[in-house]
Amino acid sequence: MENTLESTAHGTTQNPSTSFLKGLGWGFLGGLAGTLVMDLLLMGVLLVLRQPVMLCFSIVGDTVSRFLAVFGAGVAGGVPTGLVTHYVVGPLFGILFGAVVTRLPALRGGSLKKITIAAFVYVELLSQPILATTPILLNMDAPATLQWFAGSFVMHLILSIVLGLIVGYGLRPAPLATQRRSQ
Repeated sequence: MENTLESTAHGTTQNPSTSFLKGLGWGFLGGLAGTLVMDLLLMGVLLVLRQPVMLCFSIVGDTVSRFLAVFGAGVAGGVPTGLVTHYVVGPLFGILFGAVVTRLPALRGGSLKKITIAAFVYVELLSQPILATTPILLNMDAPATLQWFAGSFVMHLILSIVLGLIVGYGLRPAPLATQRRSQ
C-alpha cells in the first residue's frame, strides 16, 4: 500500500503526537542552548566589567534559598544553587514553548520570524514574576533593582532569540521533495 501525503498551505500534515514530541525535544534543545548562550555572554560581560563572572548565579541561588526558606526548606544559596536553577528552568521554559508552538495553529505553521517573536514575548512575560522575587527577597535598593531588570531583559532577549530560532528551525515543515524521498 502506497503512503500518501496530505498537503496544506504550510506543507505536509504530521501525526499530532509526533509533532508534539518533536516540539518538546526542540524546545528542550532551544531552552538549553539559549540558557548556555545567555550565560556565556553574561559571564563575558561581567568579566569585561571586572565583576565576579558567577555573580548572576550567586544572585539566583540566594533568591532560591530565601524563597524556599519561606516554606521552611533549608537550601544553601550561592553559585551551585543558581547554576542548577538556571539549567533546570531554561530547558523547562523551552519544553513548554515547544509544546505551545505545536498546539497553537498560529505558530504551528508560522515563519521563523513569527516563532522567534513569540519566543521573545513568551520568555519575557513568563520570567517577570520569577525576576520580581529577587529584589523583594534580597532587599535590593532602587538602582540595583533597575540594573537587575535591565540586565535580565537583555539576557532573556538573547535566550528567546536562540530558543525561537532552534524551535522554529526544528519544527519547520520539510520540503515535499525531501518527504517523498524519505518514504
